[in-house]
Amino acid sequence: MEIKKVGVVGCGFMGSGITQACAQSGYQVIVSEINDEILNKGLTTIDYYLTRSVLKSKISQQDKDSALARIKGTTNTRDFSDCDLVIEVVPENIDLKKEVFTRIDKICSEHTILASNTSCISIFELAKATNRPEKVLGTHFLSPVPPSKLLEIVRSAATSDETLEIGKKFGESLGKTVIVAKDVPPFIFNRLLMALEGTALQMLEEGIATKEDIDKSMTLGLYHPIGPIALLDFNGIDVAYKVCQAMYEQTKDPQYAPSPLIKKMIEAGWLGRKTGKGFYDYK
Repeated sequence: MEIKKVGVVGCGFMGSGITQACAQSGYQVIVSEINDEILNKGLTTIDYYLTRSVLKSKISQQDKDSALARIKGTTNTRDFSDCDLVIEVVPENIDLKKEVFTRIDKICSEHTILASNTSCISIFELAKATNRPEKVLGTHFLSPVPPSKLLEIVRSAATSDETLEIGKKFGESLGKTVIVAKDVPPFIFNRLLMALEGTALQMLEEGIATKEDIDKSMTLGLYHPIGPIALLDFNGIDVAYKVCQAMYEQTKDPQYAPSPLIKKMIEAGWLGRKTGKGFYDYK
């Protein structure tokens, strides 16, 4: 099966990024949100980043106009009925994701592949909410989506060989290098990232080192483009909390329990770059 039309459920930071990446790669894209206000905010974000790429001479004005012409926003999920692939990009809440999968499963054609951008929820559990478990997989995009070179695809016990191959080819068509993980949350990338960030937070809480020195140890020692503490600010303190909480609820493993420091920062409204203050001050 050839993918020509892609649906994206959710037009937040990740959803708008996935929509932009698909449109720039030549796909027709339908992206949905729960209301027009949130939808328009997401579409404006896409326009902003495409405009910035034009100003930096990374793409032409024609490239931008063509990409935007391929995107249609909607608040009606029935518009996904003729999509070949639908990617769910809603918050990391298993009940919410199951609800989305159940609804989309009833709307879409039997050939449609359903994917989740989850970084920490079992794909098989989501697949059980549909009548097509063999056509369900995980497509874990990294942030920010358009420039990221990696796509983590998650195969559940029910995902067919055909679905996996189609998913891999789709990822490669977006210019991504595809890695395949077994359906064991938090998969490959987040398992490593959570270990790094968790250790960095523990060192900070115990006063072993300053946030600056912890970050320098990775940027200068391992040539990471950004340190683990600064990365928490970049991705959002609230996002890190939700991922840890979702993993802890599933596994009850203490290593995934959200850091007390992160809880306090959320209570203070210090969510990272998006609020102007996190571990670092961005005002």
